[in-house]
Amino acid sequence: MTSDIGEPVPGAEAQQPQRPRRRRGGRGEISMVPEMTPTSYYGRAVLKQPVWTPEIGVYFFVGGLTGASTLLAAAARSEGNDALADRALFTALAGVTVSPLLLIKDLGRPERFYNMLRVFKVTSPMSLGTWLLNGAGVSTGVAAGCRVLGILPRIQRLAELSAALLGPGVSTYTAVLVSNTAVPVWHEARYELPFVFAGSSLASAGAMGILLTPPRHAATARTLAVAGVVGELVATQVMERRLGDAGEPYHSGRPARFARLARGLNAGGAAAVALGGRRRRALSALGAAAILAGSMCERWAVFTAGPESAADPRFTVGPQRERLREQRRRTHALD
Repeated sequence: MTSDIGEPVPGAEAQQPQRPRRRRGGRGEISMVPEMTPTSYYGRAVLKQPVWTPEIGVYFFVGGLTGASTLLAAAARSEGNDALADRALFTALAGVTVSPLLLIKDLGRPERFYNMLRVFKVTSPMSLGTWLLNGAGVSTGVAAGCRVLGILPRIQRLAELSAALLGPGVSTYTAVLVSNTAVPVWHEARYELPFVFAGSSLASAGAMGILLTPPRHAATARTLAVAGVVGELVATQVMERRLGDAGEPYHSGRPARFARLARGLNAGGAAAVALGGRRRRALSALGAAAILAGSMCERWAVFTAGPESAADPRFTVGPQRERLREQRRRTHALD
C-alpha cells in the first residue's frame, strides 16, 4: 500500500445508527448490534483519493502495449516472420520511449523518476515496475539498434528474448500496483485485475501489428488480438461478478461509460478482425482500430473507478463488514 493512496482519514468510522437488532454472539450470549449505514465524517471521505494525474491512465495503456509487443516481436521472429517482428519491435521501442515521459510528467520532476532507480525492493510493485520498464527499454533499444544497423544478429536476438521475458511484467505490474492500495475497487479485484490487463495488453499489441503489417504477414497478430480480447472480456466479467457491490463504479457514472464502451469496441473489433482475415484488409484494420480504442477505454475505466470507489464510504466499510461476518460464521461453525 502506497503512502499517498488509500490512507484512512481520522474519524471516518462515524456512521448513522438505525434500529438495533438482537444478534447471538459467538459463545451463545445475546448482544445488541445496531444496523449502521456507512457515511463520511463531516463530509470527508473515508479514504484519500488517488492523486495520480491522467498521464498514469494513459501509461496503463502504453505500458501494456509495450510489454505485449515485445512478446509478439520475439514470437514472430522465431517463426521467421521478420515483417511482423520488426513492426512489433519498433512499436515496443516507441512505447518504452514514451512511458518514462508519462511517468515523469506525473511525478513533476525528472529526478524523482531517477531516484526510484536508486532502490530495488522486491516487495514494492512500484520499484519492480520501474526496473522492469528500464530493463525492457535497454533490451528493446539494443535490439532495435542492431536491427537498423544490420549488425550483431546474435546480440539482437538475445536482446529481443530478454525484452520478451520482461514484457509480461511490464504489461501487468500496474495492475499489481493499484491492487496494492486500499482503494476498494482495485484492492478487492487483486486476483483478477492482472488478467484483465494481460488480455488487454495482448489485444492491443495484436491490433497494432494488424495496422502496421501487410495482411499476408499479420496472421499471428490477428490471432493474438482476438485471443487477447476474449481473455480480457472473460477476466472482466469474472472480476465484476466477484466484486459484487464494491464493483458499482463499473456500473454507474463515468467509469461505467468507459467500461461499456470498452466491451462494445472489443467485441465488435474482434469480430471484424476474425471476419476480415487476410483478404479484407479494410475490415481487419477497422477492427484493429476498435480493439485499440477498446483497450484504452478499459484501462481508463479501471483508472477512473478508483477515485469514485475511494470517495464512497460504502465501498470501504462494506467489504470489511463482510469479512467480519465471514469470521463470525466460521466461529459459530466451530462452536
